[in-house]
Amino acid sequence: MIHFFKRTFLNPLQEFINDSRSIGIVLLLCTFVSIVVANSPAGLPYQQFWNMATPVVPYLQLPTTFFHWINEGLMAIFFFLVGMEIKRELVHGELASIRKSILPVIAAVGGMLFPAIIYLLFNYHTTAAGGWGIPTATDIAFSLGIASLLGKRVPVVLKIFLTALAIIDDLGAIVVIALFYGEAIQWFYLVADVVLVAAVLFINHALKKFGVIQILLGIVLWYCTYNSGIHATIAGVVFAFLVPVRYLVYLENKIHHYVYFIIMPLFALANTIIVFPGGGIGVLNDAMPMGIMLALAVGKPVGITTASWIMIKTKQADLPANTNWHQLIGVGMLAGIGFTMSIFISTLAFAAPGDQDIAKIAVLISSIFSMVMGYVWLSIGKEKKIKAPLNS
Repeated sequence: MIHFFKRTFLNPLQEFINDSRSIGIVLLLCTFVSIVVANSPAGLPYQQFWNMATPVVPYLQLPTTFFHWINEGLMAIFFFLVGMEIKRELVHGELASIRKSILPVIAAVGGMLFPAIIYLLFNYHTTAAGGWGIPTATDIAFSLGIASLLGKRVPVVLKIFLTALAIIDDLGAIVVIALFYGEAIQWFYLVADVVLVAAVLFINHALKKFGVIQILLGIVLWYCTYNSGIHATIAGVVFAFLVPVRYLVYLENKIHHYVYFIIMPLFALANTIIVFPGGGIGVLNDAMPMGIMLALAVGKPVGITTASWIMIKTKQADLPANTNWHQLIGVGMLAGIGFTMSIFISTLAFAAPGDQDIAKIAVLISSIFSMVMGYVWLSIGKEKKIKAPLNS
């Protein structure tokens, strides 16, 4: 009986969880469920549930609703995972040397600048101008999930390039959040952050191991960051960079499944409560959603491809081995899948729930468009690969 249960239920579940495409399927399902419920008769109680007050001690100044605990607390753990991935790549991955990292770094910069410029062309001098950060992000899970569906049509080296690009993209989004979407700085808490960082570094050096003491200080670091005026999720990235290199892979493996199969689905359920406005799709004719959609669907691939072309043509970088320009353009299209980070920034960029909903609808539409276009483009590519020279 136990063997039957394991073979029938546990093994398929484990295979699903370990499949790189699974997180994309789970997030899409959660988004679909959330949108359907939000626009059903159960929509109001569903919204009220996520905005339900949580019991906290008033003078501690902690998040007060489930929604804020997810976006300010649990998402800090997501950013902790992202931060460790960034550090690992910087130390001994695709970003460890200038020659290896220069192409994805510059491509990511182009993939952030072009969308921001396109968005501002639509929204400069309007009250929506602050949303320029929304289309600058790439969703790692979705973009790699679609790339995995294509099998050998996306060579491993190109998946590594996409991963490095998306990680740099996320780092850029983190900087954008820290600099442009925070509140008034509370210097006492900011100084406390600095002291806590120094304390963790000292303990790392003194104990030669990373454990419970540092994690407890990391929680205090999150609390001080939350009250400092800088978005609390930045604490996750800062703490990740304090983790000794030898512990990175271990900690990533420990929390990876919890982040992608608990925290991210909760984020999707709580942040895609999108009530379609009475005007229907007509609301997408406005400058703000048009700017987001064009920035992600067009700005991303154009920015990434243009920046890559300049670097390769000026012999500052090489086209990834055994790839061609058709494939690189397809990867640029997949980078237009904003989803998680773009939806997250939407909640920071606009105060009005209506504006947030419209921005999220634009992100969803453009992300789905980028998924489909990237998949189709890479599917019809030539199977014969053009090998790039080792040295240009």
